[in-house]
Amino acid sequence: MRLTAVPSLAAMAFCLAGTNPAVAQDLVAVTEEPAQDALQDINGNDIIAEDDQILVVATRIKGQVDTALPPIAVLDENAIASYGAGSLQDLLAALSPQTSSGRGRGGGMPVVLLNGMRISGFREMRGLPPEAIRRVEILPEEVALKYGYRPDQRVVNFILKDDFSSFGSDSELRLPSGGGFTEWEQEFTLTKIAGGNRINVTGKVEDASPLTEAERGIVQPGTSAMRVAGDPDPAAFRTLIADSKSAQLNASLARALGGGAGLSVNLLAQRDDSRSLNGLNSVTLTDAEGSFSRFILDPQPLTTRRRATTLQASAALNKPLGDWNLAVTADGGHVETRSTIDRRSDLSGLQALVNSGALAASGALPATAIVPGTADRALSKTDSLTSLATLSGRPLRLPGGEVALTVKAGFDYSGIESTDTRTSTGQLNLKRGDAQGGFSLDVPITSRKEGFGAGVGDLSLNANAEVHRLSDFGTLYNWGGGLTYSPTEKLTLQASYVAADKAPTLTELGGPSILTENVSIYDFSRGETVLARVISGGNPNLVKERQRDWKFGLNWTLPFLKDSTFVAEYFRNRSSNTTNDFPLLTPDVEAAFPGRVVRDSSGRIISVDQSPVTFAEEKSSRLRYGLNLSGSFGKPDPTMQRGPMAGLRGGGGAGGPRAGGARPGGGPRADGGGGRGGPGGFNSDGRGRWNLSVFHTVRFQQSVQIANGGTVLDLLDGEAISGSVARHSLEMEGGGFYRGFGLRLNGNYTGGSRIDASGLPGSTTLRFDPIATFNLRLFADLGRKEKLVEKVPFLKGSRLSLSVDNVFNAQQRVTDDTGTVPLRYQPGYLDPRGRVFEIEFRKQF
Repeated sequence: MRLTAVPSLAAMAFCLAGTNPAVAQDLVAVTEEPAQDALQDINGNDIIAEDDQILVVATRIKGQVDTALPPIAVLDENAIASYGAGSLQDLLAALSPQTSSGRGRGGGMPVVLLNGMRISGFREMRGLPPEAIRRVEILPEEVALKYGYRPDQRVVNFILKDDFSSFGSDSELRLPSGGGFTEWEQEFTLTKIAGGNRINVTGKVEDASPLTEAERGIVQPGTSAMRVAGDPDPAAFRTLIADSKSAQLNASLARALGGGAGLSVNLLAQRDDSRSLNGLNSVTLTDAEGSFSRFILDPQPLTTRRRATTLQASAALNKPLGDWNLAVTADGGHVETRSTIDRRSDLSGLQALVNSGALAASGALPATAIVPGTADRALSKTDSLTSLATLSGRPLRLPGGEVALTVKAGFDYSGIESTDTRTSTGQLNLKRGDAQGGFSLDVPITSRKEGFGAGVGDLSLNANAEVHRLSDFGTLYNWGGGLTYSPTEKLTLQASYVAADKAPTLTELGGPSILTENVSIYDFSRGETVLARVISGGNPNLVKERQRDWKFGLNWTLPFLKDSTFVAEYFRNRSSNTTNDFPLLTPDVEAAFPGRVVRDSSGRIISVDQSPVTFAEEKSSRLRYGLNLSGSFGKPDPTMQRGPMAGLRGGGGAGGPRAGGARPGGGPRADGGGGRGGPGGFNSDGRGRWNLSVFHTVRFQQSVQIANGGTVLDLLDGEAISGSVARHSLEMEGGGFYRGFGLRLNGNYTGGSRIDASGLPGSTTLRFDPIATFNLRLFADLGRKEKLVEKVPFLKGSRLSLSVDNVFNAQQRVTDDTGTVPLRYQPGYLDPRGRVFEIEFRKQF
């Protein structure tokens, strides 16, 4: 059956862009299957030319997420190419303004889907090159329920090209403008995609040199004792950035099993080594000439060495069962970490020599009187297994449409076995099993498409619940619901509520008690920075957290600038009995947790027990809103529009160029393109692309009650638990791409804030100035320059990038009442990297 339709303005504009007026006279929509050689527009609709008509088959792109909720942002191939990202991890980082969630008490990585299906984890697709991606969809948190996840993370769906093949190399070198360290990274990637089958193997090595306090000009406070000329500088032996090396091999294999089913597996092996310096052995020696602070390099600086070995394996099965779809995922891992931590040497014999007159307090120190300490050793073995099975389908049709149901069941296991010579606990064995079950139900109420309550618009409800049984902690219940209302096709309103129980982690509950020397701590009671002993470990008295969240959202597709949207979201959180790291050492905190702080006779801090604590209640509310804008600029390239249909396809059309498109025979290109459209993307006419995302967050409330019945701390008005909290913040990301050249700029702004003085003698108010940081990236796809490639064939499929992180070397300025920057808040501590230059060379063979 063929239906003739009046063309929409968007469809007419699209058709006229690639055809002459005579051909574009009629626009016909058809319902039968399109021809095998049909072209496609930017939205994936098939286009067939017959005589003087264009037939458009409006079909959903294979791999799209089927949901009533509109995406927050959508990227086609042109948009993906405009980011110039070397990996999907880089692309996700660039998209953080759109993928960040304000729900709950903290955000994390978004939920990642591949071709609209759940996978075992982001690791399974981390090595895929961006050129293999046909489309990216960023969706709201509520969509996560459909795939068995909690609605506290946004969803990113990557849709792959049907055919793609490449072997790539990516080399990166990073150097700070302030000197002190270098970072180097090399990655090789092999990728092949053929329909539902794919293989991806990635090898990666990284090396970073250390950065010390001396290289950032950090000077610890002096004492009454004098320094001796010729003694080593201890700041040169305390690292801000450790010396580290890493190597990993990551491999994924996916196979189509027929009938729409697919199986994928992933394997990862990784080794990480690091070496950090904790200062020098020191002693104060006193004789008739006075007291002298002595720093001793012999036998060596105090050093911590760590080696971590990681092995992980995962699998995912997606299989249709009639009208239902079954998804089963499992991910297991083993991590073994070995640490060697130097102890201080015994220097007591030196003062004895001074007392006997055999040694001057300021003289050369004999090695025979220095007794090296025995190094502490720690071994940690962590095993984990996560598994989840979901069954999704549409069991019932109502007048407003089909009801969608997802049921899930799973089991997670985690175990920790550790020993540490710094603690008297002995060998520690912690285990936890987590059995879970739950459901999510979407019920359509009214629908324009179904013609039921069309005057109202589209209205749907969601209800969800799940239960977790933890072997070591008891039962947790999570439930929630939501309402989605679209009065028009371009405007969607959302409201949702989440009630969740959360348990502390195994480490937070039972981690070994470990003492670390010379940790820099700011004492708010006295307004001074000290080097103190810090005790870390678990706290078995932690309790279950209860979280209650409201979210109200608005998504409006703008009537101007194609694919541009306005997003606004209001979040309100109320959580009780929350588990937190030990907070800043303010008088309120010290009073709420007696016994955690030990001071000497003068009141100076000697040691702090920083094991986790429970806060009675936390409250927050904030509004996050912003724009996602995009468009084209420049003049079309006539050489990219040859043939009446060339503008409808990114290459391979009749008489058209193959810039980034398929080569004869339909096979993939060696430079990374493949299938329909390569880096040039769909509807590529040579014009440039630009996009801009800007989001503003304003916090209306951020408060904490540390103990039941205690004082409520207003974190927006000078009180603190973990740092100052600014009321306003901005984040932006944008750039342009034109004929192989691209520019990306992202920035973050945090408003000013303060932490008030305690009122005790010596205390002072700390003021945190506003700070804005910007990162700039310029890149050139050298492989697109035909004349250059003819002269230097090696440059085929290559890209050169130059980046500057923190372009203006902006660093947070923190001052006390006298205008002095406290030691703990010196820029070298807050941001030791500073401005960093990076050069990257990437080549697809």
